[in-house]
Amino acid sequence: MSLISDLALILIVAAFVTIIFKKLNQPLVLGYIVAGFIVSPHMPYTMSVIDKANIHTWADIGVIFLLFSLGLEFSIKKILKMGASPIISSMIITFSMTFLGFVVGRFFGWEQMDCMFLGGMIAISSTTIIYKAFTDMGLTQTKFAINVMSVIILEDILAVVMMVMLSTIAAGNSLSGSQILGSLIKIVFFLVLWFVIGLFAIPLILRSVRKYLNNETLLIVALGLCCLMAVLSTEVGFSAAFGAFVMGSILSETVEAERIEHLVEPVKNLFGAIFFVSVGMLVDPVILVKYAVPILLLTLTVLLGKIIFGTLGYFLSGQPLKTSMRCSFSMAQVGEFAFIIASLGLSLGVIAKFLYPAVVAVSVITTFLTPYMIRAGEPAYNLLTRILPKYWVRRLEHIQAAPTYNPINERYWHRLVKSMISSTLIYSILSIAVIAVMFSVLLPYLRNISVEWFNVEWVGNTVCGVVTLALISPFLRSILMKINHSEEFRILWIRNRLNRLSLIGTMVIRGFVAMGFVFYVINYLSRFRTALIIVVALIVLLLIVLSRTLKARSISLERVFVQNLRNRDLHAQIRGEAKPHFANDLLDRDIHIGTIEVPEGSSWAGKSLSSLELRTRFGVHISSIIRGSRRINIPNGSVHIFPNDKIEAIGDDEQLTKFSSAIEHDVIDYDVDIETREMKLRQIVIASDSPFVGKSIQESGLRDRYNCMVVGIEQGQQKLTLINPNIPLVSGDVIWVVGEEKDLKNIGG
Repeated sequence: MSLISDLALILIVAAFVTIIFKKLNQPLVLGYIVAGFIVSPHMPYTMSVIDKANIHTWADIGVIFLLFSLGLEFSIKKILKMGASPIISSMIITFSMTFLGFVVGRFFGWEQMDCMFLGGMIAISSTTIIYKAFTDMGLTQTKFAINVMSVIILEDILAVVMMVMLSTIAAGNSLSGSQILGSLIKIVFFLVLWFVIGLFAIPLILRSVRKYLNNETLLIVALGLCCLMAVLSTEVGFSAAFGAFVMGSILSETVEAERIEHLVEPVKNLFGAIFFVSVGMLVDPVILVKYAVPILLLTLTVLLGKIIFGTLGYFLSGQPLKTSMRCSFSMAQVGEFAFIIASLGLSLGVIAKFLYPAVVAVSVITTFLTPYMIRAGEPAYNLLTRILPKYWVRRLEHIQAAPTYNPINERYWHRLVKSMISSTLIYSILSIAVIAVMFSVLLPYLRNISVEWFNVEWVGNTVCGVVTLALISPFLRSILMKINHSEEFRILWIRNRLNRLSLIGTMVIRGFVAMGFVFYVINYLSRFRTALIIVVALIVLLLIVLSRTLKARSISLERVFVQNLRNRDLHAQIRGEAKPHFANDLLDRDIHIGTIEVPEGSSWAGKSLSSLELRTRFGVHISSIIRGSRRINIPNGSVHIFPNDKIEAIGDDEQLTKFSSAIEHDVIDYDVDIETREMKLRQIVIASDSPFVGKSIQESGLRDRYNCMVVGIEQGQQKLTLINPNIPLVSGDVIWVVGEEKDLKNIGG
């Protein structure tokens, strides 16, 4: 019963506090933390949570669903399309802030593990807070805001990896370079394995049962897959939250991703609220007072560190100084991942209890300062340009990440090597996974049967070897032959004879990699001499290359994988939701493309583009209007706007911001008296002294004067529903009238 009472207390207090925070236009995350602080066992009054263990369990579930939802918003293709600029920025900011947090922690004399977790906590900015601040300030369509959102998405990915690293280091209580390197290799191995297998299998499964997936079953399937991957993640030594994130990322590439995201949102909101309330429950006021000075210094560290390293990161990635400073000022806060990383440290028992409430306090302070920091970005830039020498300012303004000259030959070599490394890595990991499963599961079973039936082990070894080589043969063939048929390989081979020796060298390297797998399998299962094993391995590879069946099989597997990877994009194109290809080119210039949705209550609805005069008023150009599954490209002035239309407009930051703000605020006011405007049916008997006697329904003014409608009439024994408006009303007639209560009262009987 304590679980229900605690949950009731948490949700009721959270409801009241979040309503207040919503009215004050503050982030709901802070409201949850304050609610947790109110019901905390540290408070002197009796209205507090009884059993914190139950709440921690619910909070752990909340973290899983939070990261699962984050994974649904993450897309491998989106990250690859971002280019190098946001990757450079996020890496510089995250690693610099992590190091800075570690140094500040050591300055306070804290333990080494506390300092490591502190660095991870302050390194990641808040996606939720930044997005809300941009929305409230009408900056979502600005160019610098788009840059910030790209970087914080990558920061969230780095935070997930950081959680895995910290948990691995904490488990071994060691900071050796070899352990960190081993952890990175382990993360990369399982990430690639899970993504490849998941992106191959899960879309096929969902496609086969799609006709049975209503909202209820799809929700259960999605949450089941989330929990399954969370369990698998813990089995291989990672956190459950990491597995949930991976499954969300896999599902994000499916056609059902948007439905799943919509269905999971209420579940995420519930358990996420409980998690953030539990964050507030762990805040001890005594610790806040005791560590007030470190909290203030940490707050200054976050603000100054994010400004300095953020500006440096964006600037080195090719952004102008003004844009870099506006971006860095926007990211000067501690995000939700600080709480998740802190909870991880507490659950592992490797960080001091004071660190959690201290970081929560820093997060609360920096969150409140976020809107002011965003506004301060441009004035700070103006101040800096006045202080610095004019020569420095001119040099800084003109330093850009200029495209370097890249000859055609070098460009093709770059693409070829990149493709070769990625494909070899992926197929090698798949081969390792198959060999590991075969040797740990199938081999012991076959050996036992072999000893029992034939009294020797070599029969079981032989069968296991043949099955293993058969399973990995499509992967080995892809390692050997896939790159040889690529466009880059063909062009380099034909264009210059000097390339051929190097291309043959790449074939030899891939041959050694493939032969290494065959050699390992044969050597592990047999007692042949090394020379004989090499000969057998070469024969096996030759058969793999010459086999037409294997060729068709490997091509088929790869086509299925690529189709699954592109399914969501193709579906978006069919529905007319994909942005045009020129959008990415516009982002490199002063103008870019923004998508603004027309609110349901917009006063623009029903008006034509010509009457709205958008080009004259805002200077924007409307390139497309997306309406449901229909895309209207290059609409003319006669096209009308409808609620929920998505308008793709081209313009600069100022133009798009004004346009977005106008369409969002030009909304018809909500009818606050809607409850009193219920339509009612009333029966009215025409009395002899009624003003309606002798008048027809049309002449009575029931519609025009009283705002009511006659839906039926009884004249004696005759009941009419198909009413003639010219029929005169006489005493004793009964009319059935529909209208609002106040209007019906105005009609005399």
